[in-house]
Order: sequence, then structure tokens, then C-alpha cells
Amino acid sequence: MSDQHAVAAARPHHKVTEEGRRVREVLTYSRRGSRFTPSQQESWDAHHEAWVIPDEAVDADGFDLDAWFGRGPGERDGLVVEIGSGIGEATAALAAQRPSYDVLALEVWRPGVAHGLGLVAEAGATNVRFCSIDAVWFLGTLLGEGSLAEVWTFFPDPWPKARHHKRRLVTAPHAALVASRLRAGGTWRLATDWAEYAEQMRVVLDAEPLLEGGVVERWADRPVTKFERKGLAAERSITDLAYRRRG
Repeated sequence: MSDQHAVAAARPHHKVTEEGRRVREVLTYSRRGSRFTPSQQESWDAHHEAWVIPDEAVDADGFDLDAWFGRGPGERDGLVVEIGSGIGEATAALAAQRPSYDVLALEVWRPGVAHGLGLVAEAGATNVRFCSIDAVWFLGTLLGEGSLAEVWTFFPDPWPKARHHKRRLVTAPHAALVASRLRAGGTWRLATDWAEYAEQMRVVLDAEPLLEGGVVERWADRPVTKFERKGLAAERSITDLAYRRRG
């Protein structure tokens, strides 16, 4: 990793004022329950030491993401970040198809991570690491410019109420951040089952000067996930988008 990231900035929920009061922050997620099912606990116990990057590890001076994968840029075709891996359905399937890439799955919901560990193990996708750290903070603090081959964001929380739109992941500042982390020709792939959010994504990403792309046909490699099935059951249409970092 770059020397500029040797000392990490305070993570969300860790920022305080000079008087010691916690800073109120606008986050793109809310933390849900943390209780594991028996099968999730079994998967966690079997695999978390090898495949989960602990929260405290990213606070260490000189945090080295490559060391957690066991190979660096010269030994892989690229690094992929998935923002919001859910229960890991897409993570496991897509990573298994791309063994020459390393996949970092960022998911704050611990039971989802535990479930994903089991699916990754079943798929034989040993190139995946999970971390439950705020994705915006991780990209902005620990990843260098041009370091990513792809970013995947499938069915992010739509925050449907107007007063919550500020919490959506796809906003102009976040688009600029993701675009800066993609290498030339790198792609940000997204999917949503909320038509209004899909339109916001298109408007925001069309306006980002480092990106080019738009609405595309459904990405054939992407498996139908729990969240997509829920959207289809509610008779909502699925929108896929793909934006490429200009070279």
C-alpha cells in the first residue's frame, strides 16, 4: 500500500470533537442485528481467521491490504472491491469465476459476512477477504488512486424516504471517490430494483467526468441474489449500470 496511508484517519463512529463528544455523521448504512444462526456461526468459526480482516487491523500503522491476500499487484490481474456484499451470493459466484483477481467484500452486517464465508468456502473462492468497515472511509483512506480493477455495488440500500436520500451511496462525492480509485479502463458495476434510485445513479454517474457508461443489459455473470428475488417478487424492474474509468 502507499506510504500516504501509513497512518489511518479516524474511522466513522470514532470521530470526536475537542470536547470529546462524538461527531454526528451521515452514513450510507445502518447496522442491523449481530446474532448468528447455527450455520452462520459454524462458517464464522471455520473461516473468519483466514478470510476476515478485523476492524482493529485497519487502524494499525502501515496497514497492508496485500498482506491479507498473500499476493500483490504483480501477482494478480487486479483488485476488486464489492461495496455491500450482503450474504455473499454474488461475491462467491463472481470471485470463483475470477481466481486471478483478489476480491475485497465490504459488508457491515456481520451475519451477512458469516453467511458469505460459507458460500465462499463452498465455491472454493479463496481469493476473497471480508471486512466490516465503512466502504467510503476504506476507499478514501486505505486505497490509492487507480488501484482497483472493478467495483461492484449490487442492490445498495435505496433509502427510499426523501429525507434519507442523503444517505445513499451513489452521490456526486462518492462517485468521484470511486472513479479516482479505479484504474484506467476499470469498471463500476451497479444494480438496483428501485427505478427512482436507478435514475439518480444514472444522473450522478453521467456527470462524473472520469466515468463513461450508462444503463446496460443485465450482467450475465451476476447471479440472481436474495435482494434481486425480493425486488422481482414485488414486481419491481431491475436496472444494471456499468461505468468505465476513462483512460
